[in-house]
Amino acid sequence: MKILSVNAGSSSLKFTLFEMSDESVLVSGVFERIGLDNSFYTIKLNGEKIREDVELPTHTEAVQILLNKLIDLNIIKSFDEIKGVGHRILHGGEKYSDSVIINDDVIENIKELTPLGPLHHPGEIAGILALKEVLPEAIMVAVYDTAFHQTMSEDTYLYPIPYKWYKEYNVRKYGFHGTSHKYIAETVKKILKKDNYKLISCHIGSGGSICAIKDGICVDTSMGFTPLAGIMMGTRSGDIDPSIIPYVMEKEGKNASEIIEDLNKQSGVLGLSELCSDMRDLVSACDEGNKQAILAKNKYVRRIVDYIAQYYVLLGGCDIIVFTAGVGENNIVIRREICEKLSCLGVKIDLDLNNIRGEETKISTDDSNVLVYTIPTNEELMIARDTLRLMNR
Repeated sequence: MKILSVNAGSSSLKFTLFEMSDESVLVSGVFERIGLDNSFYTIKLNGEKIREDVELPTHTEAVQILLNKLIDLNIIKSFDEIKGVGHRILHGGEKYSDSVIINDDVIENIKELTPLGPLHHPGEIAGILALKEVLPEAIMVAVYDTAFHQTMSEDTYLYPIPYKWYKEYNVRKYGFHGTSHKYIAETVKKILKKDNYKLISCHIGSGGSICAIKDGICVDTSMGFTPLAGIMMGTRSGDIDPSIIPYVMEKEGKNASEIIEDLNKQSGVLGLSELCSDMRDLVSACDEGNKQAILAKNKYVRRIVDYIAQYYVLLGGCDIIVFTAGVGENNIVIRREICEKLSCLGVKIDLDLNNIRGEETKISTDDSNVLVYTIPTNEELMIARDTLRLMNR
């Protein structure tokens, strides 16, 4: 059975087509600058890239071109071969604690939740409507990035703010990267060959979040009401004293939205290093002795260690720590420095085993109190799995 995983943005549409009998990737790619000038698409097939400039007025044209290209490349013989489509949706609010088959009510709920995901939901709705138009017989599934975290207890997801803000404005911790953390939890269950385990999942890339997971269930996570909270990230500040916002507004003559924009796009590694947001470039600058780069790296590592230590206590110990996403899977130096600072918990890694990128590998020593793994995340596959699960109900 063929299932299409889709991640639609306001001007983009990423996709992966799976053959679910063996979970193999048939083709993947992205349509970019939809509705803008100089639009194009890139398709990855059999290790090769196909790029073509093409007019993409709306998501509907992008979907039509995509499906016609699948036929031209002999990946499918007809549109009917695609039985299901899984859509990544940023925000499910409190309503959705699992993926759900899309109907008119679900589309309306996504629209109603747009204030919680204003940058993502319009494009996601456009992707759903475009694919429903071109693939009317396929089952559409919404896979919410927040759903995995809806198992958090009330005393975890509530903020110490006026309760009215929660009741009337839905202000609470939601958490994000849920699809990735869920994939890691399922993979760890297979590695450990048991249902009962304590996992700290470290999804660290350009964005990043840490998640405490017990027996496959989210207990707590570092991101909050928005993806701006939690650890320091590539361009996001993570947790700060909120009083900084009105203080800098007055100093710089900016409004609240402009300061939030600075905290999202000009802070984190970029803001502190005054150099770059990419961890590869940062580590290279550290090797050259750049003091600002060293400061940013040390702060980045410290923030991640703080959350891991916090969740170690919350879980009452930990069986396994997993590093995933761009930095977690590929940055040897950052993994090593994080684990060195966790040595008081009995965490030990083998430097030779840690010398890998993008592989599912145990990197801890045999006498480490906690297993440490790198596991490449696969949100697209998780979306396809959830789609298949709901189709089979």
